[in-house]
Amino acid sequence: MSFQPLTKVTSKTLVLTATNIDTDQIMPAKFLSMTTKAGLGEHVFANLRYNADGSETDHILNTPAGKASEILVAGHNFGCGSSREHAPWGLTDYGIRVVISSEVADIFRTNSLKNGLLPIIIEKRAHDWLLDNPGVEVTVDLDSCEVHLPRNGGTYKFEIDDFSRHCLMEGVDEMGYLQGQHIELDKFEKNQGGNRNS
Repeated sequence: MSFQPLTKVTSKTLVLTATNIDTDQIMPAKFLSMTTKAGLGEHVFANLRYNADGSETDHILNTPAGKASEILVAGHNFGCGSSREHAPWGLTDYGIRVVISSEVADIFRTNSLKNGLLPIIIEKRAHDWLLDNPGVEVTVDLDSCEVHLPRNGGTYKFEIDDFSRHCLMEGVDEMGYLQGQHIELDKFEKNQGGNRNS
């Protein structure tokens, strides 16, 4: 599986200040029967975005500014709860490429990294500033592993393992990476065979 490579993202932030946002809030269980990513963005945070009759609420997720954001700043302990890949699927289909929080649940983090979504844990001071200043333009640089805040807000490092970083920057998941290695091995073996026959 492949996705759009992620190297640097500059975007105004979409801020959800609530703590302990779990995967059921991100992608309600009634949508888990969907087997493709396409269209899941319409259902992400459905309980916040739609009334009982299906009409849209005035939540920021339904505004043009919200829909244009690629960086979601979330409250502490984002993505907790059950394991479901539909949560990062829905976020990426909505248009989110980066999630920033002071804590991200381990299973959600793992699923996100496999699906083209970069979860960032940032120090509390920077996180509090982002929560208090919604809609600011932030740059996330995966090459240098830095978050650049505006208004002299500073630059903050974040951690990511080398393999996940490589896959995100190349736009491939684990299977895509292995397939790429297989192609390179085939080329190497063909070259070796040619060298032996010469």
